[in-house]
Amino acid sequence: MVTKGLLVRLEAKPGKEDELETFLNSGLALAQDEPATIAWFAIRLGPSTFGIFDVFPDSAGRDAHLNGRIAAALMAKAPDLLAAPPNIEKIDVMAAKLP
Repeated sequence: MVTKGLLVRLEAKPGKEDELETFLNSGLALAQDEPATIAWFAIRLGPSTFGIFDVFPDSAGRDAHLNGRIAAALMAKAPDLLAAPPNIEKIDVMAAKLP
């Protein structure tokens, strides 16, 4: 069961779209190593707008993720890849269908 999530919007710097896409794709391996990350998605919302959507069983799992390797890597690469700081929204999951 999932009750918490994150919705992260990322705007690539001009010319950095492909690099940001590659970076986000590399996050999958890190997400797979996080037992409390129930589902993790890297998404593209537009030509230069990307995002991450992930869900967790509880606040502790979400907090562990926010203090984990993916978040650290994102913050390290943000100045080079992003036009603005990541917009990180903590969300509550009201209903979910998982495999």
